[in-house]
This record gives sequence, structure tokens and C-alpha cells, in this order.
Amino acid sequence: MSDSIERRVTVADIAAEAGVSRATVSKVLNGRPDVAPATRAQIEAKLTERGYIPTKRTKKAMAADKRGGLIEMLFNDASTPWAVEMIRGGEAAARAARVGIVVSALDNGPKRAQQWLEDVADRGSRGIILALSELSPADHKRIAKLGVPAILVDPVGDFDSDVPSIGASNWGGGMAATQHLIDLGHRRIGTITGPMRFLCSQARLAGYRAALERAGIPFDNGLIEHGDFHYSSGFKSALALLALPDPPTAIFAANDEQAVGVYAAIQQSDLSVPRDLSVVGFDDVPMAQWITPPLTTVRQPIADLAALAVRTLLAHAEGGELPQGRIELSTTLVVRGSTAHPARRHKS
Repeated sequence: MSDSIERRVTVADIAAEAGVSRATVSKVLNGRPDVAPATRAQIEAKLTERGYIPTKRTKKAMAADKRGGLIEMLFNDASTPWAVEMIRGGEAAARAARVGIVVSALDNGPKRAQQWLEDVADRGSRGIILALSELSPADHKRIAKLGVPAILVDPVGDFDSDVPSIGASNWGGGMAATQHLIDLGHRRIGTITGPMRFLCSQARLAGYRAALERAGIPFDNGLIEHGDFHYSSGFKSALALLALPDPPTAIFAANDEQAVGVYAAIQQSDLSVPRDLSVVGFDDVPMAQWITPPLTTVRQPIADLAALAVRTLLAHAEGGELPQGRIELSTTLVVRGSTAHPARRHKS
């Protein structure tokens, strides 16, 4: 080939010559405002000097930027019932605004996280919904460097951050679930928590304890099993509770997936719901209505949480302010067929 045919100048070339990251060059190409004026001028000078020609992908990104860009949804695991409801709510709100949603899962290690950060920068995304179980301070710093507004959605870990969050009333939901069982006459009420490093798990357990205290029922640490929000932990934890010398007459599971595991443990023990054991879950994902009997549960507005996050990010893109601190939506107890008066009474 002729030496006169030059290789196309790339974003990486411009970034190297300007001494900045590819993400910063992409921001300038996509018309993003979150680049220092001096840095922007330097990059634009290099683009002109080198005769940079935008690729088709960059042109598409610029067109998307004019429409409001993309909204990113980031999960640890996008296949859980909770995540599926989140995606449904976020996608509906984005579709109404004619904006696209990009769903990603960061369950494949640090290299996957770095690739995701680069992809977000290249896509010129307008906002990030962090539907993560936890976010390390290092991860928070990396995301902050992108200059893309972010919102956390429950369940989240406890860390020092100025990122706004949207969540449900976990404490109130835990209290309502336990109070319902108390009102039915239960006094031996077991609970299966979520991972205790999650704020939502801590709050649901605190609500459980508050309801017992208000009713004058002594707190029994032996009735607590710590789970991980998955079916298998609900199953194993329920078997452990049923094996106690004085087993509970009711179990409050911190999410619906664990409650389904409780059902399986009850069936394996030749018992039935709710005749021998009442069960309450948390979330009200679709499976809560499909199992037999339908599950009494605390409905948190999962789809609404995602929709609110999308609308908040889009409003910010139009010049609005992001909320400070936490926005909390209410939870609602949904009574179905899995709870009833206890078959036998216990001394309080």
C-alpha cells in the first residue's frame, strides 16, 4: 500500500496526544458539558490539528445525546425477580420519554467493571441507575470521574457517598409484616433476614423487632436465621427453625424468593401453609401470586422505584437538580392465603 494512505485518527490517538483519557475525549465529541474549559479547548485543538473524522458510532452517540442520551441500569445480577421488576419499571418510563435503557451486570470481576466504565463514557450516557447490593468507595470514585449523574436504588450497602438514593420503607414493611402475624395471634415468629451488610436487611429486621417490642413479646435471637435473599437460604433456614424444640408458628422472610424456599421446607416436613405455619414475604414480585397458597407479602413499589429514578435523571438532563439524600416510597402489606391464626398457642 502507498505510504500516502494514512491510518484513520482514533479517539485513543487524540487522548494520548492531549494527555487525557478516552472517556474525556468522548465527552467532548458528544457535546457533554462536564469537561473543564481548558481541557476541552486542548482536545478540540487536537481534533482539528489531526483532522479527526467521527466514526459512525460517534455520530450515533451525538444524535442520541441530542435526544437525551441513554440511561444505564447496573446490577450485580440482572436475572433475579427483583431486578426483572426494576428493569420493567425503568424501561416503561424510558420508553415514554423515547429514551433507551442499557442493562448491565457486574458479576464478572474488576475487568468487567473497567470495561463497563469505558462503555458508558463511549455511549455518552445521560445517567446511571445503580441497582447494586453494594458499592465500594473505589467504585464510587470511578463512577464520579465519568461525570455522569447517578442514583442508587435499594438494596444498597452502607458507605459514605453523596450519591442520591431512592428506596422503599423497609423498616415500616418489616414492622407491618410482623404486626400482621401478631394480630393473628402468633407469638413465636421466626424471621429469615437478607445479608446483614445491606441496609434494607438491617431495616427489615429492625421493623420486626420493633413490632415484637410494641406487643410486649420478648425478643428471641434463636428465632432469627440469616439468609442471602436466595431460595436455598430460605429453604435451609426454615428447616433449621422447624427443627427447634419449640418451633415458630409463623415465619417472616425478608424477600419473596426466600419465602418460596420456606414453602418447600414446610412441604418436605409434611406440614402445610398456613395450617401449620404462616408465611410472610417481602417485595411482591409476580411469583408471590403464582405459588399455592398465594403469598402474603410486603409490596415494595419496585417498578415505581426504577421509573422514578429514570424520570429524575431525565429531568436533571434538562437542567433540573438531583435530589439530595434519600427519597423513600411507602410499602404496603398485601394479605393473601399464606397467613392464618396459629393452630396451637404458645406462651408469650
